[in-house]
Amino acid sequence: MTERSIGDILWQPSPKRIAASGMANFAAAHGFAPTDYAGLHAWSVAEPEAYYSALWDELGVIGSKGERAVAGGDSLAATRFFPDARLNYAENLLRDADDRPAIIAHRDDGTRRQLSRRELSDLVSRCAAALRADGVGPGDRVAGIVTNDIEAISLYLATAAIGAVWSSCSPDFGPAGAADRLGQVDPKILVAVAGYGYAGKWIDTSASINAVAAASRPARIVLIGKPAAGTTFVGRASGIEDWLAPHAAGPMDYHRGAFDAPLAILYSSGTTGRPKGIVHAAGGLLLQHLKEHRLHCDLLAGDRLFYYTTCGWMMWNWLVSGLASGATLVTYDGNPSWPDARRLPDLIDAEAINVFGTSAKYLDACHRAGLRPAETHDFGSLRTILSTGSPLLPQSFDYVYESWKRDVHLASISGGTDICGCFLGGVPTLPVRRGELQGPMLGMDVAAFGADGQPRAGEPGELVCRNAHPSMPVGFWDDADGSRYRSAYFERFPGLWTHGDYVELRPSGGYVVHGRSDTTLNPGGVRIGTAEIYRIVEAIAGVEEAIAVGQDWQGDQRIVLFLKLRNGMALTDELQQTVRRAIRAGATPRHVPAKIIAVRAIPRTRSGKISEVAVRETIHGRPIGNDTALANPECLADYTALPELAEAG
Repeated sequence: MTERSIGDILWQPSPKRIAASGMANFAAAHGFAPTDYAGLHAWSVAEPEAYYSALWDELGVIGSKGERAVAGGDSLAATRFFPDARLNYAENLLRDADDRPAIIAHRDDGTRRQLSRRELSDLVSRCAAALRADGVGPGDRVAGIVTNDIEAISLYLATAAIGAVWSSCSPDFGPAGAADRLGQVDPKILVAVAGYGYAGKWIDTSASINAVAAASRPARIVLIGKPAAGTTFVGRASGIEDWLAPHAAGPMDYHRGAFDAPLAILYSSGTTGRPKGIVHAAGGLLLQHLKEHRLHCDLLAGDRLFYYTTCGWMMWNWLVSGLASGATLVTYDGNPSWPDARRLPDLIDAEAINVFGTSAKYLDACHRAGLRPAETHDFGSLRTILSTGSPLLPQSFDYVYESWKRDVHLASISGGTDICGCFLGGVPTLPVRRGELQGPMLGMDVAAFGADGQPRAGEPGELVCRNAHPSMPVGFWDDADGSRYRSAYFERFPGLWTHGDYVELRPSGGYVVHGRSDTTLNPGGVRIGTAEIYRIVEAIAGVEEAIAVGQDWQGDQRIVLFLKLRNGMALTDELQQTVRRAIRAGATPRHVPAKIIAVRAIPRTRSGKISEVAVRETIHGRPIGNDTALANPECLADYTALPELAEAG
């Protein structure tokens, strides 16, 4: 078989599919050919007033638009969108309360529940009434320790409906992690699952509930599910059924606020310190998510949208917004490979999922497990596969098209909690190229900047956004003068948004993400993205996964590569030479690690991302700012005081 290269075309949309797409229709409405995405994107950046006004109208936003779409300030960060508008996020998601399914909720224990759009609207109205009865109003916070299920979505929408602010984390964060996040926003109400199931086990969450309650003293704790007998809580606790009992379903009285009124507080990963509370606006998330769903994912009313996520990851908020496009949400809580690796492929066929979202790590794990659903599943409904969380390796592109489905739009997307959306991602009217994200999202003036502050092509640079966009945060929580917010994004290249990713503009107009720039390797002063190493190493037989960091060494930096090997494998001299030869041949001699060390596990954040920062700080003997952000902090013992790191390489 001919060896494939990065940039090779793996899929082309058919003319029929292009013509029927939301992106082609939007392009035609503004004078662009269906496949002239470059022209459409350039217009969206050059003419923000016309572009954002068109988005509001053509995506059917409910609310009063006002006269202006964009109001420039004295800086990019000060730009305001729709400054005269009034809207409500939940009102846009709960339109058309009819008998079509709104949510189909699965758990890994086999539970399946379904709610129609009318039933969801009724439940949200009851939750909103209960919140108001407890004195919750615009600007107050409602916090959740919740699983990805019907109750969490209903409470999120009820909070939005009355103009309050939602903030959640998943129950696996544990007491310290939950309190570090939710405790800082002083919630008036704390809603929480009393426990949750994962891979056949039941896990009690009372310690986390009490940790948050002790840190914030909410007026009430609302419990979803029954706690273990004898459990006591800090403060007043009510079961959700009793809390809702006095309130009948009825018409919703939506609080229409400003476009930039706070909707949700999300949190940075927090591995280098206390997690930052990132405040996102109702209008910004609504408009950007509508754009990403309807235009970039080609999501249609009646489609079934799935994303494997927890309520502690931005993709949960992104998933819920699919209701605004008339989609049915298919949710899943628990282990995605329980009781076996076919669980999510089975779900695709069972629920006729049209747009399936997951992580690059999940697809890589399926590849390593030898899963070939194309041979066992129909996937007739499946049009689009989305991947995010980390760069999708070129061999994972190959795997999807060879082992999942040939005629599918595979969109690797990249953004983050910082914007609760995407800078780069899918374009359904363009071909999918191996290892590449198809292009910048509409309205996002993205570039790769060199250290000189100039855009570059064909080589890695800092991901910079040169214009304002509606999903810029309102700010950080507890940052009254905005100094921490400005420092985080606008100081590296003054006045421009610097995202912290290391990316490369390709000849196609697409991008390759090389990893996070704050963990970029720098041996001999040459910047190297870690993803370049991973795509090579993780294709080697016997290597399960890898993590690479830079070690300060004799006034320079050297690369240290840690390998988690498959069961029964040993890190022999022969395997080390194989790894070094592969990296030298597939990248450059500068990518070749000075040290290769076997470890039992790779540290990950609770959203599943490998934590290069945690490893880097550990090998240098520096404390990690917040190890509660890690799902497996105990594995860092393998990286501590290693004698190999005191030796010349």
